Amino acid sequence: MFTILKKEEIGPKFWRFLIAAPEIARKHRPGQFVMVLIDENGERIPLTLADSDAEAGTITLVVQEVGKTTMQMGALPEGFRLMSVVGPLGAPTHIEKVGTVVCVGGGAGIAPLLPIARGMKAAGNQVISILGGRTRDLVILRAEMEAASHEVIYTTDDGSFGRKGLVTHALTDLIAERGKPDLVVAIGPAIMMKVVSDLTRQHGIKTLVSLNTIMIDGTGMCGGCRVTVGDEAKFVCVDGPEFDGHAVDFDLMMKRLRTYLPEEQLARERYLRAEHTCQALKGVDHA
Repeated sequence: MFTILKKEEIGPKFWRFLIAAPEIARKHRPGQFVMVLIDENGERIPLTLADSDAEAGTITLVVQEVGKTTMQMGALPEGFRLMSVVGPLGAPTHIEKVGTVVCVGGGAGIAPLLPIARGMKAAGNQVISILGGRTRDLVILRAEMEAASHEVIYTTDDGSFGRKGLVTHALTDLIAERGKPDLVVAIGPAIMMKVVSDLTRQHGIKTLVSLNTIMIDGTGMCGGCRVTVGDEAKFVCVDGPEFDGHAVDFDLMMKRLRTYLPEEQLARERYLRAEHTCQALKGVDHA
């Protein structure tokens, strides 16, 4: 169960996993996520589903190596059996025909944006995607997003691909040149979603964001994923992960995301030391 059937590097430290998970594949809808546990000594982490195939009984996860657990996942071989994959969790994206939908994705946020863009296009919307990253190699899933969109605009911080600048620069120009879209869906780093929401608020454009907060169980029991939306406390795992971008308190959310930075750094360092020691021992002749 939950066997890694295929593993593919799609960018620097970006991995695409095809995993056997028939029940999850059958129930998955755009916007939902899973909680993954590698082994009995690991931690649960939330990963948004980038795709699913109900007939084949598979799900697709895109993982960027950032912390200890994602680095550990990056080292897993095909054929490895994950101890637990729980899902699909969270509320699905409300897909309907609204007119023109602009999908804004940054970095790893492009992966969960893919099924949403695909669903919006299938519902009859005009889908324009704005995708960005620091460099060309970090703008992932380009072919897939082009197939899921009517038009794709690329941006990179260093100008190595598409236009030089941020996704918000491209969105600003798009609004100025073509008028207001009916909906903006933004997924990416918290600061990117905050800036996009600030921009669309000025124009009165409905905006949805998908939040990726600290989670432990993913079922609303721990409260670790708590965010403030409007005047209410919400749990990303059960009330989200999508919310009205104009109502999310991003400053508080980003502060909470920094809560365990020292512990996360320590975990990374311990993992890297252990890996270095393991690799060094492999080169020792014990004869």
